[in-house]
Amino acid sequence: MQTVFAKSVPGRLGVVPEKPARSAGDMLPADLLRTGAPALPELSELDVVRHYSLLSRLNYGVDSNFYPLGSCTMKYNPKFTEVAAGFKEFSGSHPLLPELSGGEGQAAGNLEAVWLTERLLAEITGMKAFTLQPMAGAQGELTGILLIAAYHRARGNRKTRIICPDSAHGTNPASAALAGYEVVNIESRDGLVDPEVLSGALDDSVAGLMMTCPNTLGLFEKNLPEIVRLLRRVDALLYYDGANFNACMGRLRVGDVGFDVVHVNLHKTMATPHGGGGPGSGPVGVSERLLPFLPGPRVVRNSDGSFALQRDLPQSIGRVAPFYGNFAVCLKALAYMLRCGKEGLARASDYAVLNANYVRARLGGYLEVPYDRVCMHEFVCSAASLGEKGVHALDIAKALLDRGFHAPTIYFPLIVKECLMIEPTETESKETLDAFCDALISIVKSADSDPRSLLDAPLTLPVRRLDETRAARSMVLTEDLDKGA
Repeated sequence: MQTVFAKSVPGRLGVVPEKPARSAGDMLPADLLRTGAPALPELSELDVVRHYSLLSRLNYGVDSNFYPLGSCTMKYNPKFTEVAAGFKEFSGSHPLLPELSGGEGQAAGNLEAVWLTERLLAEITGMKAFTLQPMAGAQGELTGILLIAAYHRARGNRKTRIICPDSAHGTNPASAALAGYEVVNIESRDGLVDPEVLSGALDDSVAGLMMTCPNTLGLFEKNLPEIVRLLRRVDALLYYDGANFNACMGRLRVGDVGFDVVHVNLHKTMATPHGGGGPGSGPVGVSERLLPFLPGPRVVRNSDGSFALQRDLPQSIGRVAPFYGNFAVCLKALAYMLRCGKEGLARASDYAVLNANYVRARLGGYLEVPYDRVCMHEFVCSAASLGEKGVHALDIAKALLDRGFHAPTIYFPLIVKECLMIEPTETESKETLDAFCDALISIVKSADSDPRSLLDAPLTLPVRRLDETRAARSMVLTEDLDKGA
């Protein structure tokens, strides 16, 4: 498909701008003025409308299709939250207004929204307090580990290691290493963290354990009481990767079972937009003993009901992002939590678990399910048995595209060979789930009858299989218009 620049025709116009009241030379120094016209495409209005309408039809989005990416939770985003975040009183306020003299009073609604969102997240998770600053799940992880480090420094502990199970999210080791810790990986047993294996890795140098619960296999970590006891014995903290919290919100308060730090991916759990690379939001909650170290400034509620910023935080780790974080995302999450309420959030978790187990049961006779027991919001299956026919997880994923479905996550977690990680989410209907299962089952059957059709897929999309290595090493970042590229 041609780019908008390749479609340009000299002299063609789509809009006729009004003549400015003042010339650029009246407003800018001479050394900042262009010597020639900018190299913008020249198109008619119809050309522009058709170009971008066509591009929109090439996109795959959750508003138009099923998106079963395991762990990424690509679920429907309710539109009322967009309306709430778009209120001009929020969208029109300057993000630094509360920092200015007298600005706190002018941004009272913003501060109250931050305060209320933090309180609701604290109530849902069982933590003492939250910060909304982290602007993504990975930044939330880093913030949590920095809080753990601050806790140990304050106590005079010499801690150098963080333990990460092989069933945790892939960003956990990176976050721990970025915070300056040595990462210790431990193997799971029967898909779970085994207290015996954990005990063998624990000593006084361990600062904490990072757990994803449910883990990336879609299994709930049932050994939590013993794990907490072992960690407390060496004054190590327990970190909760909340990327999968949509499996248990309203059903489990993670602070009540011994977690010290938690990050929650609002862009997944609370149904705020996640596609297209963001925007993300990863608020972090802490237990009582980590409260002094939270990023500042903090929003506090005064005795008269007004809201202010607390800046005198001598043990704070400091800012980790601009004050509000991704404020609009937090507003959408606030609207979602208020609309769902306690019962609605719990029901969302119930449906996420129900849908995942329904799909697992339907596919179990066609693809190997390594941990074939009741799962949480997602599960993993394996295409390893199809290897003798020359068919792999990648081929199944490509064939699904031809059938109108986005592929599930493949080749993660790494502990399952030829892995497909499927998360149907709570927002999909039984009809959609059945259509997806029927398509996947037909693909598996094709591995016996016509494996070549899978190796050639996709056949119907604008882009077919790319040489990914060549594409990475020989990227074309500019367009040679003379060659009609």
